[in-house]
Amino acid sequence: MQHSLPGKSFLRALFFVLALVFSASGMARSAPDGNVVLVSELPREARHTLQLIKQGGPFPYSKDGAVFGNYERLLPKQKRGYYREFTVKTPGARNRGARRIVAGGEEGASREYFYTDDHYASFRRIQE
Repeated sequence: MQHSLPGKSFLRALFFVLALVFSASGMARSAPDGNVVLVSELPREARHTLQLIKQGGPFPYSKDGAVFGNYERLLPKQKRGYYREFTVKTPGARNRGARRIVAGGEEGASREYFYTDDHYASFRRIQE
């Protein structure tokens, strides 16, 4: 029985598909500009937290409003203090849970918001 190796065109196509898959998986993890969630698609608790952020509180957790260091480097690079984190209540969680909204910039209309539901492993830019 004779085995043949795949042709060059097949290998090129396979390489192209694999490159797209790896590129897309990296984008989902680390490119907030390309990974967007509409406010209407957020969980109810996240919409409530976003409303609290915009009105300046009061916040239910003492760590809400703390500086988010962006140590994972998944959000666009900014000077320290640019990002602030806020807890999104997780039903059934015994602690703060894994969900957060990270707000960038000063309070006001030009502020940007990011949502994570996996404790900073990935982010989605909140589009209003």
